[in-house]
Amino acid sequence: MSTMNIAVPAITLTDDQLDPYVTHAATRGWLTGHGLPGASGLFTFEGLRDRGLRTVADSAGAAVSPELRDQLVIGALRAPGAVDAGSILLDGATGAVATTSFLPGHPELMDRAPLAPSLCTLVSFATAADELAGLRGRFASFAGRSGPKAAAEASRKLLEVFEEGTDGELSPFWRMTALIRPLSLVPVPGAASGLALELPGRLLDQEFGQGAVWRFEEVDFPPTLTHGPTRRFLRETGLPESGPLFQLDTDAPLPTLREHHAQDDAEDGVELPLRADQLIRLGYLAEDHSLVVDGETGAVLTFSEPEATLTPLNTDLSTLAFTLWLLHREKALDGALSHALTTEAYDQLATTMLQTLATIDPTAVSLPPTDWHYWTEAFQDEAGGAL
Repeated sequence: MSTMNIAVPAITLTDDQLDPYVTHAATRGWLTGHGLPGASGLFTFEGLRDRGLRTVADSAGAAVSPELRDQLVIGALRAPGAVDAGSILLDGATGAVATTSFLPGHPELMDRAPLAPSLCTLVSFATAADELAGLRGRFASFAGRSGPKAAAEASRKLLEVFEEGTDGELSPFWRMTALIRPLSLVPVPGAASGLALELPGRLLDQEFGQGAVWRFEEVDFPPTLTHGPTRRFLRETGLPESGPLFQLDTDAPLPTLREHHAQDDAEDGVELPLRADQLIRLGYLAEDHSLVVDGETGAVLTFSEPEATLTPLNTDLSTLAFTLWLLHREKALDGALSHALTTEAYDQLATTMLQTLATIDPTAVSLPPTDWHYWTEAFQDEAGGAL
């Protein structure tokens, strides 16, 4: 995690800019005084600098519901790449803050979800989350610490901050932030192993079950798998055998992508990418994608069978394993909360997961020139059931 704290001027508005939209006295005082963060890991309010205040009706047209029409659009949730993570709304009469997603072509279906009772609370919570991300302020003691225990302790501390500010009536977004964002503390970055992360011992076994993690043997590796750290990871740490979106090939030695498509039961007529002999097929992902690792560099990619396209998936096997672990952990947390995370604010959950994953492996959420990335699309696909 970055420990840099670059000061960016707060965004403030004048009384004239607030008229006639904001009548709530405390909110007017906050916007003309403290203002909104010029830089925040969770939100962006930069639109206020350029456009000032505007209503939902100004942005979406007259077809929006009466209760949304006069709400003020003041910012948006941050998300990696070009992901539309939702807008932040301010009630000018009460000072309450909510979120919504604009639905082009169907503004009448727009709804809002509570976020914070006031701008003061919103900024306070965002500051706490930024302190966790930068391991500073109230979370400075976590610098140099890692592992499940450190993550659990940071989660409890962040949850206490949020619950104290709302008398325990926490919106789903802040509960997700407290439960999921600290999970980025679990692995150790910059590992001496030659991979991007050092995962705690037996992390995958404890999460998926002792018999559900597959470790390969030397005889399973084709000659073109020459990347030593990748071979070692597959032997010693291994990968989960299966999950909602993936399945490992464990019935035979790992084939190259070319060998896989040369087999009788493989799909015919697929145009293979260059260096198909150096790409080792580990298994498959949902929607007809092969999960492959570059035998020379250790980079993890996905090969779309229908479109014959090769796309970066993760930096290496260590970050792939963390991605699969994070998905499984989220489902366990959601189950413990009677599936409140996925049913109450799925879009916000997807954004929180992408933000968390981005702090560990930017490759896992970065959008290539095609504006498409497997994990990014999978997390946002509510119907697909990834989360």
